[in-house]
Amino acid sequence: MRQFSSAVSGRAVPCAAHRTASRKGPGDEWCVPVAICADTAGAALPAAVLFSSAGQARPLHHALVIAVAWVLVGLAGRRYAPWTYDEGAPVGPVVRDWLMLLGALSVLGAVSGAGGAPAALPLALCPAPVVTVVCRKAIHQRLRAVRRNARGLRRVLVTGEAGAVDAVVGQLAERTDHGYVVVGACVVGEGDVLSGVPVSARLGADAPAGPDEDATPVADAAEALGADLVFAATGPSLSGDRLRRLSWALHDRDRPLTVLPGLTEVARRRVRLTSAAGLTLLHIAPPARGGPPALLKAATDRLGAFLLLAALAPLFGVLALAVRAGSRGPVIYRQTRVGRGGRPFPMWKFRTMVVDADRMKGDLAAANEHDGHMFKLRRDPRVTGVGRLLRRYSLDELPQLVNVLLGHMSLVGPRPPLPEEVAGYDRTELRRLSVKPGLTGLWQVSGRSDLSWHETVSLDLRYVDNWSWTWDLSVMARTVRAVLDGRGAY
Repeated sequence: MRQFSSAVSGRAVPCAAHRTASRKGPGDEWCVPVAICADTAGAALPAAVLFSSAGQARPLHHALVIAVAWVLVGLAGRRYAPWTYDEGAPVGPVVRDWLMLLGALSVLGAVSGAGGAPAALPLALCPAPVVTVVCRKAIHQRLRAVRRNARGLRRVLVTGEAGAVDAVVGQLAERTDHGYVVVGACVVGEGDVLSGVPVSARLGADAPAGPDEDATPVADAAEALGADLVFAATGPSLSGDRLRRLSWALHDRDRPLTVLPGLTEVARRRVRLTSAAGLTLLHIAPPARGGPPALLKAATDRLGAFLLLAALAPLFGVLALAVRAGSRGPVIYRQTRVGRGGRPFPMWKFRTMVVDADRMKGDLAAANEHDGHMFKLRRDPRVTGVGRLLRRYSLDELPQLVNVLLGHMSLVGPRPPLPEEVAGYDRTELRRLSVKPGLTGLWQVSGRSDLSWHETVSLDLRYVDNWSWTWDLSVMARTVRAVLDGRGAY
């Protein structure tokens, strides 16, 4: 895939404009009927079994009513909207829908006077949300696979100032889990577009004199390129009434418009749309730092760490013997790391290096293979034979469960940095310390040491700003696959 220098990060990234959209393949039209069929079956089948076993009259009729109610609740909650399939399988909204279903069935039973529903109905309907989440997860994975092969993509024309166009193209180019391919740009002003995307038209930097001076070239370019929609990157020269007139022209030609407000890495659940005095307002909720979500995370950390320590006690004994037999020195290596708010804490690991490893680090500094503050060598001469095996499968990290139990760390969070790394952080990088460091996290399940420093910081900040309890569960589940794969562990 071709490369370009991103105007935002200064790094070489694949250009989204070169993800070919000409290859035919399945889009996402199949997602809604598949999801509805799965939801119908997930609610109807257990309900039919329950009503039949309870000797109720017309069990299939009751099961069909429940299935229809489950689908209607999903429609009311916009669970089948096309954009929801890009978000994976969030558990929270599905559980809320399930509770709404139970409430709706109670009201329906009271109003109709039918009554007599088996007491076990809520338990029998437990498979419904499970089937919904599993199905949506499968759809999400299928869409990602299709899009990695540049199929099922929506062709996009980007409109905005040159820097904004480059920023949009660069952001889309860094990942392939979305459904968009940039096919052209209409640039406001005379700035140079560095991303390599074809410039279809130039718009004046000043407000247009006539109502169609902007709209006509953009709409014509979208039609000529076969663009499915237009992205408008807002800026000083493209906002307010000018953007409004552009939307009129595009909508008159049945061409949808998507406005990009410039926000990045903000989870949709944190965004609320309102209006006041004709202004469209985006309310961004602050990241969860306290209250019930934080208490739930803390309880999960302590309980999870305790149960894992109890279950893995025999493995700890085997690993301790292996480390002792592999080389001279202590079994456990203690190292100072920096935790939440910049507070240092002692972190424990199974020793994977020779005893004098810390003193040897200065001699190896010139050979550092990482581009950021971390020190990484694929073939670090300080690592022992047993240590290499422990690192490959992250077994050396298991003693950090004690750190989690003591409250120094969390089960999920950013990688715990060294004090000398933190000393070189800028203000953006220091935001990684807003939450407790984690035993695992997005860094660990996304490639670990194979990631650049820019990618590492981006992943950590995405987590810091958008974490949720259900997301933690997802990361922990992905950790198992990442550990077995061993990619990026050295």
